[in-house]
Amino acid sequence: MQISNLLVTGGLGFIGSNFVNLFSDKYNIIILDKYTYAANEKNIIPKNVKIIKGDIGDIPLVTKLLEENNIQAIVNFAAESHVDNSINSPKEFINTNIVGTYNLLNSALDYFKNFNKSEFRFLHVSTDEVFGSLNLDEEAFTENSQYKPNSPYSASKAASDHLVRAWFHTYGLPTIITNCSNNYGPNQHTEKLIPNMIKCALSNKPLPVYGNGKNIRDWIFVNDHCHGINLALTKGRIGETYCFGGEAEKQNLEVVNAICEALDSIKPKTDGKSYKSQISFVTDRPGHDFRYAINNSKAYNELGYKLQYNFSQGLEFTVKWYLSNI
Repeated sequence: MQISNLLVTGGLGFIGSNFVNLFSDKYNIIILDKYTYAANEKNIIPKNVKIIKGDIGDIPLVTKLLEENNIQAIVNFAAESHVDNSINSPKEFINTNIVGTYNLLNSALDYFKNFNKSEFRFLHVSTDEVFGSLNLDEEAFTENSQYKPNSPYSASKAASDHLVRAWFHTYGLPTIITNCSNNYGPNQHTEKLIPNMIKCALSNKPLPVYGNGKNIRDWIFVNDHCHGINLALTKGRIGETYCFGGEAEKQNLEVVNAICEALDSIKPKTDGKSYKSQISFVTDRPGHDFRYAINNSKAYNELGYKLQYNFSQGLEFTVKWYLSNI
């Protein structure tokens, strides 16, 4: 499908801004962003991108943007995404991830029907957390995995996925869903694991690791994920789901140790000690999923997807970026 005009919701956030930076020369991009604490205009490098402050749940605003800019596809990154915040205050997650997605779907559907947008696409970006938790001996998640969300965040994202699927099957809206593993890279808010550890390390503060640090995540460099999203948008089959993982399963403590080793090499402590000396273990969070992992087979076979970064390459790039930008 040939797409020229793209509405990117949540485009000032972590993954959305990296997508915009990578593909601003390919599309005419309009960003719609609520300007929450995790949004930052400085994340956007290209100057040819229009940024609109607003909520995905604002139907008149979204309708106006779709019509005035002849939008051919929506890529929906807009979401509350921090698990700890969802445990402490789930209301915003319900409002944005569920109600916001519902309103955005309705705006898109009206536009699709009223303007006869036969080539229109609605791509919804989701997470592997909707599939719940894996044991060590269980196979990685696929597009056919059962939904078993365990936190308010993952439950709200699961609900939004179900709404997107329903709007395709019931109303004929041309939708595609993507589910990804843990992203890392430039522009990520410092509340998340990797940037938080870098920030704490450089501030000579404890590096807090939940529980025993043995919980496992599959890590994908954000650029690899963004390229996957673009492939799903342009080559994906309508009504389908595509999973993108980094094929880099790591225990949380393993990730923290790797960050410390990178910092030891790039920016050694003045006292000669390793940053690992700052690692501390804190009480585990409620409902902490043990393991996530994604099988990329469908994306490889149908989209021609390829990973460009292994974990070591991506982490070194990320650490150097934060040293220059934190």
